[in-house]
Amino acid sequence: MEEMKIKTRVFGVDLSLEVTTYAIVNIRGKVIAKDSFATLDYDDINDFVSALYDRLIRMAEENGGLELIRSIGISAPSANFKTGCIENASNLPWKGVVPLAAMLRDRLGLAVAVGNDGHVTALGEMTYGSAHGMKNFIVMTFTHAGVGSSIFISGRPHLGANGFAGEIGHTCIVPDGRQCGCGSRGCLETYVSVYGMVQTARDLLKESDVPSLMRNIENVNVKSLLFCCQKGDAIALEAVRRSGVILGRALANYASVLNPEAIILTGDILQFVEWLMPSVRQTIEENVFHNLRGRVRILASILDEENRTLLGASALAWDVKEYSLFK
Repeated sequence: MEEMKIKTRVFGVDLSLEVTTYAIVNIRGKVIAKDSFATLDYDDINDFVSALYDRLIRMAEENGGLELIRSIGISAPSANFKTGCIENASNLPWKGVVPLAAMLRDRLGLAVAVGNDGHVTALGEMTYGSAHGMKNFIVMTFTHAGVGSSIFISGRPHLGANGFAGEIGHTCIVPDGRQCGCGSRGCLETYVSVYGMVQTARDLLKESDVPSLMRNIENVNVKSLLFCCQKGDAIALEAVRRSGVILGRALANYASVLNPEAIILTGDILQFVEWLMPSVRQTIEENVFHNLRGRVRILASILDEENRTLLGASALAWDVKEYSLFK
């Protein structure tokens, strides 16, 4: 009888606008090795794939060999799990449809799965984090200026007919509101991402003469907004409260439609959760379907922020059918 070797490692890759981080992760979610490089060093997608390929090969060789690696999971903006492509990403240097999974699979000879950050983060939460043991839940992902989500129904991700389900960040929450990078106006992410909260604080500074520490700050940013919240600054706290009201309204609608076991918040927004959640919870209770009042659980991710997306990408890698050119 031919002996079958069970591969117990995968590659997880977190491709973001500024940095691409990659790691070898074992079946128990332990990060064996990790490294990163600057995404924007590569204006041409072919050069980027070559750079990623070289680094993955080197990491594998330094940690037991490529024969131990089962597959690769990649988290990327505007990625579509169904097609394996990055599709019309507004913030990446490569425009149009990029067949990233096929490009890397042809180089490495291993199965490659690509998913958007919301989908990938949700897989990580179900496998290793706050959604462990749940079947019906929503994971909200807050990354700098973006807001995404992933919907799990009966233990499987609901991707929609074309793979774009869960794009709550691009639902219109304020008619004719702020301009969004997607081309529309009034999108949720322009108000409840951390950059959206900063913009709200800037607007309040212009609209009001209320004393604020931020009036002495030349360029109000996420770091200064957080500092001012910690100091009890009235304008900073009001900016976060208003963002919480808008987010609570959106989550009330989401919960009313899907009736999830929980909605799990991940990403940059968690640093403001102390001041944000009272208005979020109150607004949900005021707007959710009456039979769900008091039943909508809003949870914060328990996963390590540094490795959350890598763990999700590794979970995505286990979710793709094994493939190898070398069998």
